[in-house]
Amino acid sequence: MDYSINELEKEAIEIRKRTLEVIYNAGGGHTGGSMSLVDILTALYFSVMNIDPENMNDNKRDRFILSKGHSVEGYYAVLERRGFIDRALLDTYGKFNSDLTGHPTRKIKGIEVNSGALGHGLSVGVGMALASKRQNLGFNTYVLMGDGEHGEGSIMEAAASAGHYKLDNLVAIIDRNNLQISGRTEDVLAIEDLQKKYEANGWAVVNVDGHDMGALIDVFNSCPVEANKPTFIIANTIKGKGASFMENKAVWHHKVPTAEELELAIKELNERKEALYVK
Repeated sequence: MDYSINELEKEAIEIRKRTLEVIYNAGGGHTGGSMSLVDILTALYFSVMNIDPENMNDNKRDRFILSKGHSVEGYYAVLERRGFIDRALLDTYGKFNSDLTGHPTRKIKGIEVNSGALGHGLSVGVGMALASKRQNLGFNTYVLMGDGEHGEGSIMEAAASAGHYKLDNLVAIIDRNNLQISGRTEDVLAIEDLQKKYEANGWAVVNVDGHDMGALIDVFNSCPVEANKPTFIIANTIKGKGASFMENKAVWHHKVPTAEELELAIKELNERKEALYVK
């Protein structure tokens, strides 16, 4: 799809507004992490990935896995905006008998993997990327992980496998917002030095501002960064990005906005969008 950076930034704002609305109406959800990943998913779904909601049977389509599946509300909002699901369906989230669960489910068009058991996504992504190589299908696989998730040892096992098989059609991204449900990642269970860990396992590593749309597009379009190496993107983000009173606060990991907070957040996001029209 042919979107300018400015248009992508506007899409991301609308997705954040919808994410907050969905969480508020459902009375539950992972607000902070859903807000921090929006720019990454907007870049992937609206500009980078070879994917078509009208042709999900194409074996050469790119694959995406939301390994940090608890941030599904932001993911659902992206899928709605991109045309995979309709508004009426997303409005059922949190309601009895809805097909939309609190983690990604393959019942929903566009979702490749049931995810959310933390630490599994990269392993599945390695399998997909390896299948693409061995069957000469040519698709890329993208896996978005959380930083708190990196306390799971299976991630480094998968990283070692990806390096061993030289999966340069695999791109892993960490939503590095530095917070998890119980506090700062480096206080709960330190995960640094991430760059050295992945490089030691045969990956090419890139650091990027996870809210700079232009930088994200440039990095994704440069993949693979090195031939015969998977790419690991450290996307430095802010938990709760888009609503100033939510930003960088662990309490918003799983906090639902009140009516007043929702109104304030939407007001801030609308102001940010208005500012984009004068660029």
